Amino acid sequence: MRRRLLLLAALLLANLAIAAVGMLRADDVGTGKAFTAKVGLVFDLGGRGDKSFNDSAYRGLERALRELPIHGEYLEPGDGADRESAIRLLAARGFDLVIGVGIMFTDDVLLVARDYPDVLFACVDMIVLPDQKLPPNVIALKFREEEGSYLVGAAAGLATQSKTVGFIGGMDMPLIRKFEAGYRAGVKAVCPECKILSAYAGVTPEAFKDPVKGKELALAQFGRGADVLYHASGSTGLGAFEAARLAPPGTRRLVIGVDSDQTHEAPGHVLSSMVKRVDVAVFDTLKAVSEQPHRRDIAGVRVFGLAQDGVDYVADARNANLIDAKMRERIEALRRDIVAGRIQVPSQVAPAEVAP
Repeated sequence: MRRRLLLLAALLLANLAIAAVGMLRADDVGTGKAFTAKVGLVFDLGGRGDKSFNDSAYRGLERALRELPIHGEYLEPGDGADRESAIRLLAARGFDLVIGVGIMFTDDVLLVARDYPDVLFACVDMIVLPDQKLPPNVIALKFREEEGSYLVGAAAGLATQSKTVGFIGGMDMPLIRKFEAGYRAGVKAVCPECKILSAYAGVTPEAFKDPVKGKELALAQFGRGADVLYHASGSTGLGAFEAARLAPPGTRRLVIGVDSDQTHEAPGHVLSSMVKRVDVAVFDTLKAVSEQPHRRDIAGVRVFGLAQDGVDYVADARNANLIDAKMRERIEALRRDIVAGRIQVPSQVAPAEVAP
């Protein structure tokens, strides 16, 4: 009885917390078919409109709403403390699948999944320890970010004229170090003599939503001679694009976007973007659940790399003047080698590689 009262109290708090910031949204599907599943998406810091990670997840939900017979809703918690409340709210309302978008949902998903064994939960970028056994109703959606970062690193190494490139991370944590590790390896694969600068915006989740800090770090690296920067920092990276747009006439400043195609952020200054296909992972998971809401065979760890179309880089007509046919041919050869297993991309940065 006491446990039920505690869960009821938590649910009431969830309603109050989310209603207080007015962040509840719902989208019904106009497929003409009866709903086969109810699915919910809970965003992390930055929410919709971050032009990066969360927006990519939302594109996956949007596609599912267009193509699948599902009912879908999304929530934008007011702050990090509301993560558990938000996923608990959807679970208590009888949703078949609840997805937490971001690594910070790891503990919350594991906690709530125990209380709702009949609900499937998924977590994007979930932390899974080597010997950890996940609950049978939990899906960990993980990516080989280092593989996509390797390709944009190669693009940076081929495009740089100063032989100095930079990396800007959001929160200094193992996940973002994967981006840096792949980027460094890609740069060095095509430009062994290149110097790589590195900086992080902070050590807390707020480091992913500080464009002012991002601009400051970008200007510092441009000032030290870098002419190409890669950011893996959420909306903090918007400051890097601003720094590139402020380039004096005749000065070369290029930025590589992350998670989503960010070409539009600074046309003419965006070399490419490392596209982390959170939308693919979300859509594939929603599709599986729509076909059989109570299935459990999709639980466990699901990994998306180059071979699974989980990561990629942008190369099209908009940046053809920056990534020409010869450069693209070299990058595509590297892609084939990674998919075939001939190149093993590192996921950790060696201490000796870290530039001051």
